[in-house]
Amino acid sequence: MSAAAKPAPLLAGGKAFPVPRGMSLSHWLQGVRANPLLDKRTTETLPASADVVIIGSGLTGTLTAYELLTRPDPPKNVVVLEARELCSGATGRNAGHCKPDQYRGFAKYSKLFGKEQAKKLLAHEWETWEKLVAFVQREKVDCDLWVGDTLDVAMTDEAAAKNLAVYEDYKAYGGKVDHITYTSVAVEAEKVSRLKGAKAVWAWKASTLYPWKLVAHLMRICLAKGLNLQTWTPATSVTSSDGGHWAVNTARGSITTPTVVYATNAYTSGLIPSWASYIQPTAHMCNKVVPPRAFAGARALRNSYAVLADDGTFTINQRCTSDGTLLFGGDNPNQHWLKAYLAQDESGMRLFDDSLSDFEPVTQAVRDLATQSLEGWDEDIDSPGVGPVYAWSGIIGQSADGLPFIGPLPDHPGQWVAAGFHGHGMPHIFTCAPGLVTLMQGGTWADTGLPECLELTKERLAKIGETPDFNKPIV
Repeated sequence: MSAAAKPAPLLAGGKAFPVPRGMSLSHWLQGVRANPLLDKRTTETLPASADVVIIGSGLTGTLTAYELLTRPDPPKNVVVLEARELCSGATGRNAGHCKPDQYRGFAKYSKLFGKEQAKKLLAHEWETWEKLVAFVQREKVDCDLWVGDTLDVAMTDEAAAKNLAVYEDYKAYGGKVDHITYTSVAVEAEKVSRLKGAKAVWAWKASTLYPWKLVAHLMRICLAKGLNLQTWTPATSVTSSDGGHWAVNTARGSITTPTVVYATNAYTSGLIPSWASYIQPTAHMCNKVVPPRAFAGARALRNSYAVLADDGTFTINQRCTSDGTLLFGGDNPNQHWLKAYLAQDESGMRLFDDSLSDFEPVTQAVRDLATQSLEGWDEDIDSPGVGPVYAWSGIIGQSADGLPFIGPLPDHPGQWVAAGFHGHGMPHIFTCAPGLVTLMQGGTWADTGLPECLELTKERLAKIGETPDFNKPIV
Protein backbone atom coordinates (compact mmCIF):
# COMPACT_ATOMS: atom_id res chain seq x y z
CA MET A 1 0.00 0.00 0.00
CA SER A 2 1.38 3.38 -0.94
CA ALA A 3 2.20 6.05 1.60
CA ALA A 4 -0.76 8.05 0.32
CA ALA A 5 -3.08 5.27 1.43
CA LYS A 6 -2.03 5.44 5.09
CA PRO A 7 -4.71 6.75 7.43
CA ALA A 8 -5.39 10.23 8.69
CA PRO A 9 -5.87 10.82 12.43
CA LEU A 10 -9.15 10.16 14.14
CA LEU A 11 -10.61 13.16 15.93
CA ALA A 12 -11.82 13.16 19.52
CA GLY A 13 -13.36 16.33 20.86
CA GLY A 14 -10.73 18.47 19.19
CA LYS A 15 -7.83 16.15 20.11
CA ALA A 16 -6.18 13.90 17.59
CA PHE A 17 -6.46 10.15 17.91
CA PRO A 18 -3.41 9.47 15.73
CA VAL A 19 -2.72 6.10 14.24
CA PRO A 20 0.84 5.37 15.47
CA ARG A 21 3.50 5.69 12.79
CA GLY A 22 4.82 2.21 13.50
CA MET A 23 2.28 0.08 15.32
CA SER A 24 3.76 -2.89 17.13
CA LEU A 25 2.98 -6.27 15.63
CA SER A 26 1.45 -8.76 18.02
CA HIS A 27 2.28 -12.45 17.88
CA TRP A 28 -0.92 -12.87 15.85
CA LEU A 29 -0.17 -10.10 13.35
CA GLN A 30 3.41 -11.31 12.91
CA GLY A 31 2.12 -14.71 11.82
CA VAL A 32 -0.10 -13.51 8.95
CA ARG A 33 2.05 -10.97 7.12
CA ALA A 34 1.38 -12.59 3.72
CA ASN A 35 -2.38 -12.89 4.21
CA PRO A 36 -4.18 -10.80 1.57
CA LEU A 37 -6.99 -9.95 3.99
CA LEU A 38 -4.61 -7.74 6.01
CA ASP A 39 -4.96 -4.76 3.68
CA LYS A 40 -7.93 -5.81 1.56
CA ARG A 41 -10.18 -3.24 -0.06
CA THR A 42 -13.11 -4.87 -1.83
CA THR A 43 -13.54 -1.86 -4.12
CA GLU A 44 -11.03 0.79 -5.13
CA THR A 45 -13.37 3.56 -4.05
CA LEU A 46 -15.81 3.79 -1.16
CA PRO A 47 -19.45 3.16 -2.01
CA ALA A 48 -21.58 6.29 -1.76
CA SER A 49 -24.17 4.50 0.36
CA ALA A 50 -24.79 1.28 2.26
CA ASP A 51 -27.54 -0.34 4.30
CA VAL A 52 -25.16 -0.84 7.24
CA VAL A 53 -21.72 0.59 8.01
CA ILE A 54 -19.72 -1.19 10.71
CA ILE A 55 -16.73 0.68 12.09
CA GLY A 56 -14.09 -1.79 13.28
CA SER A 57 -12.98 -5.17 11.95
CA GLY A 58 -12.13 -7.01 15.17
CA LEU A 59 -14.20 -9.90 16.45
CA THR A 60 -17.09 -7.60 17.41
CA GLY A 61 -17.39 -5.88 14.03
CA THR A 62 -16.76 -8.98 11.95
CA LEU A 63 -19.12 -11.20 13.95
CA THR A 64 -21.80 -8.50 13.75
CA ALA A 65 -21.43 -8.50 9.97
CA TYR A 66 -21.55 -12.30 9.91
CA GLU A 67 -24.75 -12.37 11.95
CA LEU A 68 -26.40 -9.78 9.72
CA LEU A 69 -25.44 -11.58 6.52
CA THR A 70 -26.25 -15.14 7.57
CA ARG A 71 -29.68 -14.52 9.11
CA PRO A 72 -32.89 -14.38 7.03
CA ASP A 73 -33.46 -11.19 4.98
CA PRO A 74 -29.89 -9.90 5.20
CA PRO A 75 -29.13 -6.29 4.26
CA LYS A 76 -28.03 -5.88 0.65
CA ASN A 77 -25.03 -3.64 1.30
CA VAL A 78 -22.80 -3.95 4.36
CA VAL A 79 -19.51 -2.07 4.63
CA VAL A 80 -16.83 -2.67 7.27
CA LEU A 81 -14.36 0.17 7.79
CA GLU A 82 -11.03 -0.56 9.44
CA ALA A 83 -8.55 2.17 10.38
CA ARG A 84 -5.52 -0.03 9.76
CA GLU A 85 -4.97 -3.71 8.99
CA LEU A 86 -7.76 -6.21 9.40
CA CYS A 87 -8.26 -7.06 13.07
CA SER A 88 -5.30 -4.98 14.23
CA GLY A 89 -6.98 -3.62 17.36
CA ALA A 90 -7.74 -5.38 20.64
CA THR A 91 -8.78 -8.75 19.16
CA GLY A 92 -5.55 -8.92 17.19
CA ARG A 93 -3.42 -7.90 20.18
CA ASN A 94 -4.67 -9.96 23.12
CA ALA A 95 -2.96 -13.00 24.62
CA GLY A 96 -5.33 -15.45 22.90
CA HIS A 97 -7.23 -16.56 25.98
CA CYS A 98 -10.98 -17.25 26.02
CA LYS A 99 -11.37 -17.92 29.72
CA PRO A 100 -14.89 -17.55 31.11
CA ASP A 101 -14.73 -16.18 34.64
CA GLN A 102 -16.57 -18.70 36.82
CA TYR A 103 -16.36 -17.18 40.29
CA ARG A 104 -13.65 -14.54 40.69
CA GLY A 105 -15.61 -11.54 39.38
CA PHE A 106 -18.61 -12.28 41.59
CA ALA A 107 -17.49 -9.86 44.31
CA LYS A 108 -16.78 -6.99 41.93
CA TYR A 109 -19.96 -7.46 39.89
CA SER A 110 -22.11 -7.92 43.01
CA LYS A 111 -20.93 -4.60 44.36
CA LEU A 112 -21.65 -2.84 41.08
CA PHE A 113 -24.80 -4.56 39.86
CA GLY A 114 -26.10 -6.83 42.62
CA LYS A 115 -25.61 -10.54 43.20
CA GLU A 116 -28.29 -11.71 40.78
CA GLN A 117 -26.74 -9.82 37.89
CA ALA A 118 -23.28 -11.02 38.93
CA LYS A 119 -24.53 -14.61 38.82
CA LYS A 120 -26.06 -14.02 35.37
CA LEU A 121 -22.79 -12.53 34.12
CA LEU A 122 -20.78 -15.61 35.06
CA ALA A 123 -23.35 -17.88 33.40
CA HIS A 124 -23.23 -15.63 30.34
CA GLU A 125 -19.45 -15.98 30.10
CA TRP A 126 -19.73 -19.77 30.20
CA GLU A 127 -22.40 -19.70 27.48
CA THR A 128 -20.22 -17.41 25.36
CA TRP A 129 -17.26 -19.77 25.66
CA GLU A 130 -19.43 -22.76 24.75
CA LYS A 131 -20.76 -21.00 21.66
CA LEU A 132 -17.31 -19.96 20.49
CA VAL A 133 -15.93 -23.49 20.89
CA ALA A 134 -18.98 -25.05 19.22
CA PHE A 135 -18.66 -22.71 16.23
CA VAL A 136 -14.94 -23.34 15.77
CA GLN A 137 -15.39 -27.10 16.01
CA ARG A 138 -18.48 -27.24 13.82
CA GLU A 139 -17.02 -25.01 11.11
CA LYS A 140 -13.55 -26.56 11.40
CA VAL A 141 -11.97 -23.13 11.81
CA ASP A 142 -8.18 -23.24 11.55
CA CYS A 143 -7.36 -21.09 14.59
CA ASP A 144 -5.22 -23.27 16.91
CA LEU A 145 -8.12 -23.95 19.27
CA TRP A 146 -7.21 -25.65 22.55
CA VAL A 147 -9.85 -26.82 25.03
CA GLY A 148 -8.77 -27.98 28.47
CA ASP A 149 -8.40 -27.08 32.12
CA THR A 150 -7.59 -23.49 32.92
CA LEU A 151 -6.09 -22.90 36.35
CA ASP A 152 -6.54 -20.06 38.80
CA VAL A 153 -3.43 -20.40 40.98
CA ALA A 154 -3.19 -18.43 44.23
CA MET A 155 0.48 -17.80 45.02
CA THR A 156 0.09 -16.33 48.52
CA ASP A 157 -1.98 -17.14 51.57
CA GLU A 158 -3.69 -13.78 51.23
CA ALA A 159 -4.64 -14.40 47.58
CA ALA A 160 -5.87 -17.89 48.45
CA ALA A 161 -8.05 -16.61 51.30
CA LYS A 162 -9.43 -13.70 49.27
CA ASN A 163 -10.43 -15.84 46.32
CA LEU A 164 -11.78 -18.65 48.48
CA ALA A 165 -14.08 -16.14 50.19
CA VAL A 166 -15.44 -15.03 46.81
CA TYR A 167 -15.81 -18.64 45.66
CA GLU A 168 -17.72 -19.61 48.81
CA ASP A 169 -19.96 -16.54 48.58
CA TYR A 170 -20.79 -17.36 44.96
CA LYS A 171 -21.46 -21.00 45.85
CA ALA A 172 -23.70 -20.03 48.78
CA TYR A 173 -25.72 -17.75 46.51
CA GLY A 174 -26.46 -20.68 44.21
CA GLY A 175 -23.72 -20.13 41.67
CA LYS A 176 -22.80 -23.13 39.52
CA VAL A 177 -19.52 -24.58 40.77
CA ASP A 178 -19.90 -28.32 40.18
CA HIS A 179 -17.65 -28.01 37.11
CA ILE A 180 -14.85 -26.39 39.16
CA THR A 181 -12.16 -28.43 40.90
CA TYR A 182 -10.71 -26.78 44.00
CA THR A 183 -7.40 -27.79 45.59
CA SER A 184 -6.23 -26.14 48.82
CA VAL A 185 -3.43 -28.49 49.90
CA ALA A 186 -0.20 -26.69 48.99
CA VAL A 187 1.68 -29.82 47.92
CA GLU A 188 -1.15 -30.82 45.59
CA ALA A 189 -1.52 -27.24 44.32
CA GLU A 190 2.16 -27.17 43.38
CA LYS A 191 1.89 -30.53 41.63
CA VAL A 192 -1.20 -29.61 39.63
CA SER A 193 0.03 -26.15 38.64
CA ARG A 194 3.80 -26.86 38.40
CA LEU A 195 4.28 -23.53 40.18
CA LYS A 196 6.52 -23.55 43.26
CA GLY A 197 4.84 -21.91 46.21
CA ALA A 198 1.29 -22.37 44.93
CA LYS A 199 -1.24 -22.26 47.79
CA ALA A 200 -4.52 -23.15 46.06
CA VAL A 201 -5.84 -24.01 42.61
CA TRP A 202 -9.25 -23.69 40.98
CA ALA A 203 -9.68 -25.50 37.62
CA TRP A 204 -12.41 -25.53 34.95
CA LYS A 205 -12.66 -25.68 31.16
CA ALA A 206 -11.53 -22.82 28.94
CA SER A 207 -9.77 -22.25 25.62
CA THR A 208 -6.88 -20.59 23.90
CA LEU A 209 -6.85 -19.80 20.20
CA TYR A 210 -5.42 -17.65 17.38
CA PRO A 211 -8.04 -14.87 17.42
CA TRP A 212 -6.95 -13.20 14.16
CA LYS A 213 -7.52 -16.44 12.26
CA LEU A 214 -11.02 -16.78 13.73
CA VAL A 215 -11.84 -13.26 12.52
CA ALA A 216 -10.35 -14.03 9.10
CA HIS A 217 -12.55 -17.14 8.79
CA LEU A 218 -15.65 -15.09 9.58
CA MET A 219 -14.57 -12.30 7.24
CA ARG A 220 -14.09 -14.68 4.30
CA ILE A 221 -17.67 -15.89 4.74
CA CYS A 222 -18.90 -12.29 4.87
CA LEU A 223 -16.96 -11.34 1.75
CA ALA A 224 -18.46 -14.30 -0.11
CA LYS A 225 -21.89 -12.94 0.84
CA GLY A 226 -21.13 -9.52 -0.62
CA LEU A 227 -19.59 -7.56 2.25
CA ASN A 228 -17.40 -4.62 1.28
CA LEU A 229 -14.25 -4.45 3.45
CA GLN A 230 -12.19 -1.28 3.46
CA THR A 231 -8.94 -1.43 5.44
CA TRP A 232 -6.70 1.58 6.10
CA THR A 233 -9.82 3.74 6.09
CA PRO A 234 -10.37 5.35 9.50
CA ALA A 235 -13.71 6.97 10.10
CA THR A 236 -13.17 10.57 11.19
CA SER A 237 -16.73 11.50 12.14
CA VAL A 238 -20.37 10.48 11.86
CA THR A 239 -22.73 13.33 10.98
CA SER A 240 -26.40 13.69 10.14
CA SER A 241 -27.42 13.42 6.51
CA ASP A 242 -30.56 13.85 4.43
CA GLY A 243 -33.61 11.73 5.09
CA GLY A 244 -32.69 10.88 8.66
CA HIS A 245 -29.60 9.00 7.52
CA TRP A 246 -26.01 9.29 8.71
CA ALA A 247 -22.81 10.17 6.87
CA VAL A 248 -19.78 8.16 7.92
CA ASN A 249 -16.90 10.40 6.92
CA THR A 250 -13.36 9.30 6.05
CA ALA A 251 -10.39 10.87 4.30
CA ARG A 252 -11.37 8.82 1.24
CA GLY A 253 -14.96 10.05 1.14
CA SER A 254 -18.27 9.59 2.93
CA ILE A 255 -20.82 6.78 3.06
CA THR A 256 -24.49 7.55 3.64
CA THR A 257 -26.34 4.94 5.66
CA PRO A 258 -29.37 4.52 7.92
CA THR A 259 -27.43 2.19 10.23
CA VAL A 260 -24.04 2.64 11.90
CA VAL A 261 -22.41 0.13 14.26
CA TYR A 262 -19.60 1.32 16.51
CA ALA A 263 -17.42 -1.76 17.02
CA THR A 264 -14.67 0.62 18.05
CA ASN A 265 -13.94 -0.46 21.64
CA ALA A 266 -11.17 1.80 23.03
CA TYR A 267 -11.51 4.28 20.17
CA THR A 268 -15.24 4.96 20.59
CA SER A 269 -14.78 8.50 21.93
CA GLY A 270 -12.81 9.31 18.79
CA LEU A 271 -16.16 9.34 17.01
CA ILE A 272 -18.50 10.11 19.94
CA PRO A 273 -16.54 12.65 22.04
CA SER A 274 -18.99 12.52 24.98
CA TRP A 275 -18.09 8.86 25.43
CA ALA A 276 -14.76 9.80 26.96
CA SER A 277 -16.76 9.59 30.20
CA TYR A 278 -17.72 5.97 29.53
CA ILE A 279 -14.83 4.29 27.69
CA GLN A 280 -11.17 5.16 28.16
CA PRO A 281 -8.30 3.75 26.11
CA THR A 282 -5.19 2.52 27.87
CA ALA A 283 -2.14 0.69 26.59
CA HIS A 284 -1.40 -2.77 27.93
CA MET A 285 1.46 -5.23 27.32
CA CYS A 286 1.64 -8.90 26.33
CA ASN A 287 4.83 -11.00 26.26
CA LYS A 288 5.86 -13.84 23.99
CA VAL A 289 8.10 -16.33 25.81
CA VAL A 290 9.90 -19.33 24.31
CA PRO A 291 10.12 -22.00 27.03
CA PRO A 292 13.40 -23.82 27.82
CA ARG A 293 13.82 -27.61 27.56
CA ALA A 294 12.28 -28.18 30.99
CA PHE A 295 8.98 -26.87 29.60
CA ALA A 296 9.15 -28.16 26.04
CA GLY A 297 8.10 -31.33 24.28
CA ALA A 298 6.51 -33.87 26.60
CA ARG A 299 7.11 -31.48 29.52
CA ALA A 300 5.31 -28.50 27.96
CA LEU A 301 2.66 -26.77 30.03
CA ARG A 302 -0.75 -28.31 29.31
CA ASN A 303 -2.97 -25.80 31.09
CA SER A 304 -3.76 -22.14 30.66
CA TYR A 305 -3.36 -19.96 33.74
CA ALA A 306 -4.37 -17.01 35.84
CA VAL A 307 -1.59 -16.64 38.40
CA LEU A 308 -3.03 -14.73 41.35
CA ALA A 309 -0.68 -12.69 43.51
CA ASP A 310 -1.37 -9.93 46.02
CA ASP A 311 -0.26 -7.22 43.60
CA GLY A 312 -1.52 -8.46 40.25
CA THR A 313 -2.58 -11.32 38.01
CA PHE A 314 -0.70 -12.97 35.16
CA THR A 315 -2.52 -14.88 32.46
CA ILE A 316 -0.70 -17.52 30.42
CA ASN A 317 -1.70 -18.98 27.06
CA GLN A 318 0.46 -22.06 26.66
CA ARG A 319 -0.25 -22.77 22.92
CA CYS A 320 0.42 -26.47 23.45
CA THR A 321 -1.53 -27.46 20.32
CA SER A 322 0.55 -25.27 18.01
CA ASP A 323 3.97 -23.59 18.33
CA GLY A 324 4.41 -24.15 22.08
CA THR A 325 5.26 -20.56 22.91
CA LEU A 326 3.88 -19.02 26.09
CA LEU A 327 1.95 -15.77 25.85
CA PHE A 328 1.77 -13.77 29.08
CA GLY A 329 -0.93 -11.15 29.60
CA GLY A 330 -3.27 -10.04 32.35
CA ASP A 331 -2.75 -7.42 35.01
CA ASN A 332 0.95 -8.11 35.48
CA PRO A 333 2.25 -6.82 38.86
CA ASN A 334 4.53 -4.36 37.03
CA GLN A 335 1.83 -2.95 34.78
CA HIS A 336 1.70 -0.05 37.27
CA TRP A 337 5.04 1.08 35.83
CA LEU A 338 3.43 1.17 32.41
CA LYS A 339 0.51 3.16 33.81
CA ALA A 340 2.97 5.63 35.32
CA TYR A 341 4.71 5.96 31.94
CA LEU A 342 1.38 6.62 30.23
CA ALA A 343 0.43 9.23 32.83
CA GLN A 344 3.63 11.22 32.18
CA ASP A 345 2.17 12.30 28.83
CA GLU A 346 -0.12 15.22 29.61
CA SER A 347 -1.65 15.13 26.13
CA GLY A 348 -3.05 11.65 26.77
CA MET A 349 -1.78 10.43 23.41
CA ARG A 350 0.12 7.49 24.91
CA LEU A 351 -3.10 5.92 26.14
CA PHE A 352 -3.90 4.67 22.65
CA ASP A 353 -0.41 4.31 21.20
CA ASP A 354 0.12 0.63 20.40
CA SER A 355 3.54 1.13 18.85
CA LEU A 356 5.13 0.37 22.23
CA SER A 357 7.07 -2.88 22.53
CA ASP A 358 9.32 -4.60 25.07
CA PHE A 359 8.47 -2.41 28.09
CA GLU A 360 11.18 -3.69 30.42
CA PRO A 361 9.43 -3.56 33.84
CA VAL A 362 6.54 -5.70 32.55
CA THR A 363 8.95 -8.13 30.89
CA GLN A 364 10.98 -8.33 34.12
CA ALA A 365 7.88 -9.41 36.05
CA VAL A 366 7.42 -12.22 33.51
CA ARG A 367 11.04 -13.28 34.03
CA ASP A 368 10.64 -13.17 37.80
CA LEU A 369 7.56 -15.39 37.75
CA ALA A 370 9.19 -17.94 35.47
CA THR A 371 12.53 -18.12 37.27
CA GLN A 372 11.08 -18.09 40.78
CA SER A 373 8.10 -20.38 40.29
CA LEU A 374 8.71 -22.76 37.37
CA GLU A 375 10.99 -25.63 38.45
CA GLY A 376 13.95 -26.07 36.08
CA TRP A 377 13.27 -22.92 34.08
CA ASP A 378 16.82 -21.60 34.51
CA GLU A 379 18.63 -24.72 33.27
CA ASP A 380 19.16 -23.44 29.72
CA ILE A 381 17.59 -20.01 29.91
CA ASP A 382 20.71 -18.37 28.44
CA SER A 383 20.37 -20.28 25.18
CA PRO A 384 19.69 -17.99 22.19
CA GLY A 385 16.00 -17.73 21.37
CA VAL A 386 14.84 -18.89 24.82
CA GLY A 387 12.88 -16.80 27.32
CA PRO A 388 11.02 -13.53 26.71
CA VAL A 389 11.72 -12.78 23.07
CA TYR A 390 9.17 -10.08 22.28
CA ALA A 391 6.45 -7.94 23.83
CA TRP A 392 3.79 -5.83 22.18
CA SER A 393 1.18 -3.32 23.23
CA GLY A 394 -2.56 -3.41 22.76
CA ILE A 395 -5.19 -0.87 23.68
CA ILE A 396 -7.83 -1.89 26.22
CA GLY A 397 -11.21 -0.18 26.05
CA GLN A 398 -11.72 0.40 29.77
CA SER A 399 -15.39 0.66 30.68
CA ALA A 400 -16.36 3.09 33.43
CA ASP A 401 -18.38 0.38 35.18
CA GLY A 402 -16.27 -2.60 34.12
CA LEU A 403 -18.69 -4.07 31.52
CA PRO A 404 -19.26 -3.58 27.79
CA PHE A 405 -22.06 -1.41 26.42
CA ILE A 406 -24.45 -3.19 24.05
CA GLY A 407 -27.38 -1.50 22.35
CA PRO A 408 -28.68 1.59 20.54
CA LEU A 409 -26.90 4.91 21.01
CA PRO A 410 -29.38 7.11 22.91
CA ASP A 411 -30.95 9.93 20.87
CA HIS A 412 -29.24 8.74 17.66
CA PRO A 413 -31.73 6.53 15.80
CA GLY A 414 -29.97 3.94 13.67
CA GLN A 415 -26.67 4.08 15.58
CA TRP A 416 -25.59 1.07 17.62
CA VAL A 417 -22.73 0.38 20.04
CA ALA A 418 -20.88 -2.76 21.11
CA ALA A 419 -17.75 -1.53 22.87
CA GLY A 420 -15.90 -1.13 26.17
CA PHE A 421 -14.91 -4.76 26.80
CA HIS A 422 -12.47 -3.82 29.58
CA GLY A 423 -9.73 -6.25 28.53
CA HIS A 424 -12.12 -9.20 28.80
CA GLY A 425 -13.82 -9.29 25.41
CA MET A 426 -13.35 -12.90 24.32
CA PRO A 427 -15.80 -14.30 26.94
CA HIS A 428 -18.40 -11.69 25.91
CA ILE A 429 -18.35 -11.06 22.17
CA PHE A 430 -19.62 -14.35 20.78
CA THR A 431 -22.98 -13.70 22.46
CA CYS A 432 -22.93 -9.89 22.61
CA ALA A 433 -22.53 -9.37 18.85
CA PRO A 434 -25.43 -11.73 18.01
CA GLY A 435 -27.45 -10.01 20.73
CA LEU A 436 -26.78 -6.63 19.16
CA VAL A 437 -28.00 -7.89 15.78
CA THR A 438 -31.17 -9.20 17.43
CA LEU A 439 -31.82 -5.67 18.71
CA MET A 440 -31.03 -4.17 15.30
CA GLN A 441 -33.63 -6.47 13.77
CA GLY A 442 -36.34 -5.30 16.14
CA GLY A 443 -35.95 -7.76 18.99
CA THR A 444 -36.24 -6.89 22.66
CA TRP A 445 -33.49 -7.09 25.24
CA ALA A 446 -35.11 -10.26 26.59
CA ASP A 447 -34.77 -11.77 23.11
CA THR A 448 -30.98 -11.36 23.28
CA GLY A 449 -30.63 -13.59 26.35
CA LEU A 450 -27.93 -11.26 27.69
CA PRO A 451 -27.67 -10.08 31.30
CA GLU A 452 -29.55 -6.83 31.85
CA CYS A 453 -26.46 -5.05 33.17
CA LEU A 454 -24.86 -5.13 29.70
CA GLU A 455 -27.65 -3.10 28.10
CA LEU A 456 -26.75 0.40 26.95
CA THR A 457 -29.38 2.70 28.44
CA LYS A 458 -29.62 6.34 29.42
CA GLU A 459 -30.04 5.23 33.01
CA ARG A 460 -26.80 3.28 32.97
CA LEU A 461 -24.89 6.21 31.49
CA ALA A 462 -26.44 8.57 34.04
CA LYS A 463 -25.40 6.28 36.89
CA ILE A 464 -21.80 6.48 35.71
CA GLY A 465 -22.14 10.27 35.76
CA GLU A 466 -19.38 12.80 35.43
CA THR A 467 -16.78 11.02 37.56
CA PRO A 468 -16.18 7.59 36.00
CA ASP A 469 -13.83 5.13 37.64
CA PHE A 470 -11.71 3.39 35.02
CA ASN A 471 -9.45 1.64 37.52
CA LYS A 472 -11.56 -1.47 38.06
CA PRO A 473 -9.36 -4.57 37.76
CA ILE A 474 -9.47 -6.80 34.70
CA VAL A 475 -10.95 -10.15 35.66
